[in-house]
Amino acid sequence: MSRALQIITYQEKYRSAFRELNLEWIEKYFRAEKKDIEQLNAPEACRAAGGEVFFVVDGDEAVGACAMYKIGEHEYELAKMAVRPSHQGRGLGDLLMLAAEDWAKANGGQFILILSNTILEPAIKLYHKHGYVTVKLGPNADYERCNIEMRKQIR
Repeated sequence: MSRALQIITYQEKYRSAFRELNLEWIEKYFRAEKKDIEQLNAPEACRAAGGEVFFVVDGDEAVGACAMYKIGEHEYELAKMAVRPSHQGRGLGDLLMLAAEDWAKANGGQFILILSNTILEPAIKLYHKHGYVTVKLGPNADYERCNIEMRKQIR
């Protein structure tokens, strides 16, 4: 990892990286759905609705991203987490998750929801490692690909 590695909140210059990083993993395992396209095309909407978008930047390149969407008065959804394949296995998912959780907590969050798919075993292990528990297995109304809902209380 570069010494210039840092976690930052949304900057317009990384707007396209948010889309590209996420489409890379989504299209590798699934297909991009309507809600994906809406979120990836408008990261500013996440912020306007009380959420935030985070990036891992290596030098001047965004190599990871995630978003914290506000879904209730004290609840957020951690979504659109992606790390460039060349940078995977270096703990960047941990860094993104911790930054996003700290931000949610500082902004009144009490719970964080994650929607995922059980075939994404490294991601599920990461979520468990950070204290997320499975609250539902099976179909999800928001995404065809989601078959697991996980939740964590942060305060």
